[in-house]
Amino acid sequence: MNIVLWILQGLLSLLFLFAGGSKLIVPYETLMQNAPPNQVVFSAGFIKFIGVCEFLGGLGLIMPGLFKTQQYLTPLAALGLAIIMIGALVVSVMAGGVVMGIGPFVILLLLLFIAYARWRVAPHGGRLR
Repeated sequence: MNIVLWILQGLLSLLFLFAGGSKLIVPYETLMQNAPPNQVVFSAGFIKFIGVCEFLGGLGLIMPGLFKTQQYLTPLAALGLAIIMIGALVVSVMAGGVVMGIGPFVILLLLLFIAYARWRVAPHGGRLR
């Protein structure tokens, strides 16, 4: 179980580091040009805020376990990212229908699984097995 959790944490960490980093680096106008025409429009400040939250959440999924310090932060990071994914799910469904919400929904479920498993099933205390 621990190996599965580490793989999921690593993959989701990369996903959120990339997504958050791109929101921080790419100019707001470029992000809006690449958005679908019926996409909900948010302010530049809000997009940057979400980018910071995603980037820090991506770090929070992996860093506490790697450095073996303050490991309670991993499930909290997963829950924080799950809140962001609830918003992404709502916005995706509003913009493109239920089909567009499948990706954010799967990521939301994986984050909730990580949060539960790292809190109750396989906390970071043990070695990699």
